[in-house]
Amino acid sequence: MILTSVLQAMGLFAATNIDDIIVLSLFFARGAGQRGTTARILAGQYLGFAGILGAAVLVTIGAGAFLPSAAIPYFGLIPLGLGFWAAWQAWRGDDDDDDDEVKVAGKKVGVWTVAGVTLANGGDNIGVYTPVFLSVEPLAVVAYCIIFLALVAVLVALAKFVATRPPIAEVLERWEHILFPIVLIGLGIVILVSGGAFGL
Repeated sequence: MILTSVLQAMGLFAATNIDDIIVLSLFFARGAGQRGTTARILAGQYLGFAGILGAAVLVTIGAGAFLPSAAIPYFGLIPLGLGFWAAWQAWRGDDDDDDDEVKVAGKKVGVWTVAGVTLANGGDNIGVYTPVFLSVEPLAVVAYCIIFLALVAVLVALAKFVATRPPIAEVLERWEHILFPIVLIGLGIVILVSGGAFGL
């Protein structure tokens, strides 16, 4: 049971943060040869991601306190909708993740810059994490947050690795458009079905 939850948290983090590997690798490329680049990127990523988690937890607490329990499973419609939207964009070939260079262009590699880009890039994460947090016990939410925060360091390490190997970045970017919608649609369906939404 615990192993399953850990694997679910790892899978959810990976699916919602693949695009951050690309963005962070661009920051690493921009800051190449400068002292303290890794430390600034790591600190900025932690700050930005803490903001994302904080927002998701606050929305979860608010929804849990003010909504009837019967309404909670319908939050599964959020990742389901985001998944279909991402699939539609990928199918049309106009996914907005193609402009990763634009997100980083002209920006210095500073803690607050990285944090700001991470937070701005995390709107989907909040929409995905909230239904998941609503569907589990409070202790599980704490476990998810701890696992996510531990994986931030792994994410930054992977981005540094990718920054020196552009072909890997290209592969990740290609697969991200397929993986992200599939995970979100699957997650939405699981939340809806396990919560008994629509009498399922």
